[in-house]
Amino acid sequence: MSRIEILQVADAVAREKNMDREIIITAIEQAIQKAGRSKYGHEHDIRCHIDRKTGETQLKRYRTVTQTDLIENEAAQITVEQARREKSDAEVGDILIDTLPAFDYGRVAAQTAKQVIMQNIREAEREQQYDDYRNRVGEIINGVIKRVEYGNATIDLGRAEAVLRRDDTIPREHLKVGERVRAYIYDVRREVRGPQIFLSRTRGEFMAQLFAQEVPEIYDGVIEIKSVARDPGSRAKIAVFSHDNGMDPVGACVGMRGSRVQAVVTELGGEKIDIIPWSPNIATFIVNALAPAEVTKVVMDEEKRRLDVVVPDEQLSLAIGRRGQNVRLASILTGWYIDILTEEEETKRRQDEFNTRSALFIEALDIDDVIARLLIAEGFIKVEEIAETPTEELASIEGFNEEIGEELKNRAENWLVAKAEELKNRQAELGLADDLVAFAGLTTSQIIKLGENNIKTLDDLADLAGDELVEILGEKEITESTANDLIMKARQHWFAEDDAVAAAIAANADSAPTA
Repeated sequence: MSRIEILQVADAVAREKNMDREIIITAIEQAIQKAGRSKYGHEHDIRCHIDRKTGETQLKRYRTVTQTDLIENEAAQITVEQARREKSDAEVGDILIDTLPAFDYGRVAAQTAKQVIMQNIREAEREQQYDDYRNRVGEIINGVIKRVEYGNATIDLGRAEAVLRRDDTIPREHLKVGERVRAYIYDVRREVRGPQIFLSRTRGEFMAQLFAQEVPEIYDGVIEIKSVARDPGSRAKIAVFSHDNGMDPVGACVGMRGSRVQAVVTELGGEKIDIIPWSPNIATFIVNALAPAEVTKVVMDEEKRRLDVVVPDEQLSLAIGRRGQNVRLASILTGWYIDILTEEEETKRRQDEFNTRSALFIEALDIDDVIARLLIAEGFIKVEEIAETPTEELASIEGFNEEIGEELKNRAENWLVAKAEELKNRQAELGLADDLVAFAGLTTSQIIKLGENNIKTLDDLADLAGDELVEILGEKEITESTANDLIMKARQHWFAEDDAVAAAIAANADSAPTA
């Protein structure tokens, strides 16, 4: 090809493949370079350069001036003595460049050059596709269903193909070859055969993006989608918040006569959508999230991120929903564990807790029922809390004085000492390990109960599942979420040991002598 033809071919291919012209010219350079090495020998360092403006092609051989005893490749390296015959001032490290004459490539060399060019273009296309779609993660994309195998669909996106797996399709949704489909790009991975693009129609982000397309206020940032919870194909909840006090976020998402939300519902195959106003007050937010059920009371445990929600008896089934759907979605939406109780169940639970605490204080402090009730009314739950409370604070309780406060504090401390002594004796009897006894988060009675159930070391505790620990200690003593937290805490020394072993192996590898 002439100089101009090379540039014209590069421009034409770049336009056709929608690629940078430089990529095509570089591919041609590599092809000519490979053909040159085939002619003169692969051991030679032959390089090709095409002038980007004129199209002039130059094929050159490069030789590095090297010390005689370090020569490894005589075709690409040359001694100082030999180099000075061609260049009088040559020194070690210099590079001698020889321009090679043009030659006839021949059929085999031309075919090889063509393959090199096509391979480089394909690799560049794949890399460009990866870069393009990697930057589009989090977007909704349109495509045509190319084929469906065992429920997994391959989607033609035009310049690439994507995978819509069965788990990422809406239940009871039938995908047919040739149909157009919209889906959410959630991952792009670099693979040998090209970028792998993964789509989903079941993720909460897909529904959020659909609302952003239908509701201009969301796209503009006036309304913010705080969280989404979905049971794909059945029901969903979405929490929205307006940064403009004069705008109703729920009304904006619903649209005139429900036109906006209906467009999303249609795309999701009839999935029912509850639009919930978000609130910074978690109790208010959860009350909203449990709609349409009415809530009469909310009791929060911020440490465990757990809420007891009390509803009227006739509202129980509505609050829980079919197969627990309503409360499950509300829990996902808010990020809190929600326990639904009727007013009768809540009253019974509170009474049981009150009686349990009252009995504990009566036994531990040797006091009557009236004083025990006063302590509970002040918020005391454990004997340890009474022992740690200053005498002045106890004396400030209505009906108490400094003498009573000091006496209660002394009795609490004596009871704890007695319990510690009991634990020490039981530790010897049951064979409890020191690491279990010293483990923070368990009471004395709980540690003894574990020992009685053959849980005698911290490793034994770490080996348990959450439901097993609840079964041993009792549901009144511990919740499953707290049990899981304690077990994970008990396993921390395992991770520390693994890290120490890995560090030791790495240190040994670094210090090992090399051959």
